[in-house]
Amino acid sequence: MPLVYRPARLEDLAASDALVVASINELTVRHGFGPMVMPSPPDFQLFSLKGDPDGLWLAEEGGEIVGFAWSWVCGRLWFLAQLFVDPTRQGQGIGDALLERTLEHARKSGAVHKALITFTFNRVSQGLYIRHGLFPKMPVYFFNAGRERLSQTLPQAPLRAVAIDNSAATLTSLGEIDCRAIGVSREKHHRYLFDDLRITGILLYDGNDLVGYCYVGANGHIGPLAVTRAAVLHDAFATALKLAADGSAEKISAFLPGTCDCALSLAVAQGMRISFPMLLMASPGYGDWTQYMPRNPGFM
Repeated sequence: MPLVYRPARLEDLAASDALVVASINELTVRHGFGPMVMPSPPDFQLFSLKGDPDGLWLAEEGGEIVGFAWSWVCGRLWFLAQLFVDPTRQGQGIGDALLERTLEHARKSGAVHKALITFTFNRVSQGLYIRHGLFPKMPVYFFNAGRERLSQTLPQAPLRAVAIDNSAATLTSLGEIDCRAIGVSREKHHRYLFDDLRITGILLYDGNDLVGYCYVGANGHIGPLAVTRAAVLHDAFATALKLAADGSAEKISAFLPGTCDCALSLAVAQGMRISFPMLLMASPGYGDWTQYMPRNPGFM
């Protein structure tokens, strides 16, 4: 049967997610990290499909999905959330063909910056991305620790935390923080997080000054987190850790960019450890994250 490339549809998302999970676990097991992900409802993929369908593509042969690519755009930023090919079909040009189609999404959207987060040990994919003008920028480390241990050593939260509401004024403030932290507003993604009852959004104040925001999941995961200036990142992360430790999750976790020295130092001082390394790759002129901590490699 011929190999077909086509836009993804709603009914493809579950099978595409299964392919992604199998591909990630094959990669991480092969490099000694063990299986890392489990199937989950493709909620964010569905959100992207409804609002920006040009970024979701798949490769199909005989009715079977053998490759999947998914990108989203916010303002001038195009981000490749996922690009995975069935491990038995790698080296046949499928990934390159899918990437070309998602890059067309960037061109049609007028995106100026392009970025993605991949596993540091995913060397073949890094070569593919470099050929298409995305270059290694910085490591992104996944840290975690037991909640009980953190609870014993964390000081009181240094910033004042106020629950996020979904008012127009709050969305405007969040967009302004994002613009200062990563160069683009992510209003639509904040709206997505508002609807997820498993995640709590927090505005961070230094006195009466709004200096950032963070999201903390019921599972103890922190992110995204953004601040208006790098000098308050330490206090923002310390506050987020305290909020997470006050919950009931067994583990507390976060993705920390290698450029966020104060957050990295705080994580290590509190007994958090690196579980696995990842890598931000981006087009020239983008990727100086000193005021931002991503949620995960797909959402960013």
